[in-house]
Amino acid sequence: MDDEEFEMMIKIIIIGDSSVGKTNIMSKYLKGQFLENSRATVGVEFGSKSFKIDNHNIKAQIWDTAGQEKYKAITGAYYKGSKGAFVVYDITRKETFENIDKWINDLKTTADPRINIILIGNKCDLEEKRVVLKEQGEEKARAFNCAFLETSACNGDNIDKGFEMMATEIYKRYKDDNLNEENSGSIEKGEEIKLDKGKKVEKGCCK
Repeated sequence: MDDEEFEMMIKIIIIGDSSVGKTNIMSKYLKGQFLENSRATVGVEFGSKSFKIDNHNIKAQIWDTAGQEKYKAITGAYYKGSKGAFVVYDITRKETFENIDKWINDLKTTADPRINIILIGNKCDLEEKRVVLKEQGEEKARAFNCAFLETSACNGDNIDKGFEMMATEIYKRYKDDNLNEENSGSIEKGEEIKLDKGKKVEKGCCK
């Protein structure tokens, strides 16, 4: 799909502690690649992918953010305008799970209050090293009223599913909002709007 043909663009961020696998989640989804010796992200890294939902051309901008505290001021700026967020922990490192509350609370105070969140327990292929039970992840997701998946960026388990879930939920909300806006005769400032085919999105957080 050519960049000029998409009808809607959505911004998705991937956040969580350093070395939980955020870069590999993005790499697996965008390129089908697992980077065995992936380096820590400095600031943010970016990728995009186009696909169809309900026969509409959608483009997702995916932002992989650094997990180190020293980059927080930089990465926090990228929360704004995001329609979806993957909050990732490593099932083999308990401290990354314990920090989930901080990540989600930071997200809720900085990003759109209606941002769609999926809690991700990554590295489920390392079952023998597991220290965070799946049930604990599910309980945490219920506490924050968000979806939950366990994934493996190494073998691809639930990676595509996670992005499909995210994009579908964002699209449904966008569609409902658009319908309500049409009924009310107004469009909320800053919201993404549907454009005719062949035009690029020029309104919203990202271009």
